[in-house]
Amino acid sequence: MSSAAARRPLDRERVLDAAAAVADQVGLEATSMRRVADALGVTAMALYKHVANREELIDGLLDRLVAGIAVPAADLTWQEALRARIGSARAVMGAHPWAQAAIETRTTASPTVLAYMDSLMAIMFDGGLSADLVHHAMHALSTRMWGITRDVLPTPAVPEDPELRARALSAFTAAYPAIVRMATTAPHAGAECDDDAEFAFALDLLIDGFARLHDQGWSSVP
Repeated sequence: MSSAAARRPLDRERVLDAAAAVADQVGLEATSMRRVADALGVTAMALYKHVANREELIDGLLDRLVAGIAVPAADLTWQEALRARIGSARAVMGAHPWAQAAIETRTTASPTVLAYMDSLMAIMFDGGLSADLVHHAMHALSTRMWGITRDVLPTPAVPEDPELRARALSAFTAAYPAIVRMATTAPHAGAECDDDAEFAFALDLLIDGFARLHDQGWSSVP
């Protein structure tokens, strides 16, 4: 810690600065009040004057990230504005590996989090979408409104022994021909997926779908 930082009085922002640095280094689960206190060179009790507990500490960390999500330009269409707002969220959250865990473990939305969600709904309302469609759109966006997603596509391990590998692949092909067809013929399917491209693909599908339903005058009521 620099001498200037050491002389700076302890306050909430300094506590959050230290907590963010610790979380970046060791992850959210390992970020404890004591660990943050150690990073600041103070006792853990000194932190409680500025954050009531670890949950409030994490709430503060998340609020700072959400507050950093850029507001889209005023001249964009609602589709462009929604895409830009969520794209900024992905950039902000993606800069901190612990951000997804912070979002997924919150049980209560803070005013900052609510304001962000409100802004997404306002973008769609400004585009003329009905409350019915906005409601369903927010459900469809789910965690994608935060620029994150949790894709689970587990694949079995392939044996290292050439003979066992050939036998396993043959059996897999016979049992799951569609999976093998996709994996062996789709561009980039055999390589590590581009998470940003996959996220953008899904987000575009959703936003284009919202626009199509809006144009059709969709309603959830038969």
